[in-house]
Amino acid sequence: MIKKLRGVLRLLFFALAASWLILKIVTLSLLKGENLARSIRIRQRWSRLFLPAIGVQVRRHGAPPETPCILMCNHRSYLDPVVIVCDAFGMPVSKAEVAGWPIIGYGTRVSGTLFLKRENAGSRKLILNEIAEKVKQGFPVILFPEGTTHDKPHTTALKKGGFQLAAQHGIPVVPVALEYGSEADYWIGNDTFLPHFIRRFGEKNMRVAVRYGAPLTSDDPAFLLSETQKWIDAQIPEMRQEFF
Repeated sequence: MIKKLRGVLRLLFFALAASWLILKIVTLSLLKGENLARSIRIRQRWSRLFLPAIGVQVRRHGAPPETPCILMCNHRSYLDPVVIVCDAFGMPVSKAEVAGWPIIGYGTRVSGTLFLKRENAGSRKLILNEIAEKVKQGFPVILFPEGTTHDKPHTTALKKGGFQLAAQHGIPVVPVALEYGSEADYWIGNDTFLPHFIRRFGEKNMRVAVRYGAPLTSDDPAFLLSETQKWIDAQIPEMRQEFF
């Protein structure tokens, strides 16, 4: 009962905190004009306060560059982008369904998120063009090339598009490894957002580890993909051993 109450209270806190974030970004945009860099900075400061407030303990190794790049991350949970944007001055790429989530969808749109319809080839081409444009403007972009969350102790097949884009435009690729303190923290299968949030954030703490690798540059997309996957796959067992 205590855990469920804690989870519900944290859900209410999340709704209020996210609404405050949206209101602040929208208000500043109306008063001072739209400014993507400002919105990303506000979201970054917000996430650094929000995660500890709901019991998320993040252990970091390394740091992402603030220069234009593509951060390539393995995928465990809907929380992954929030963990990364604490550190990275970047724009996550998310599945299009998130744009329709209450509060979260609008918040992600106004604070700098790119949306992808995974089943739509035209959308994939469009999002790659958007990524290239944002990197040219000086923004790191955060990609989850596995395309979906899972509980395997290694990466699944990585989508090639982001690596091809990086190779074509000479964009550095930064591998990022994520792991959680409990396999129950993964968001997989048919689990829906609200029950999962209440159940997992009903626990006193949630532990997360994130490691940032060295930037990779090459005009060979196969090399970028292989080296990224190899690096992440080497980190996950070490991170799981620390937790499990």
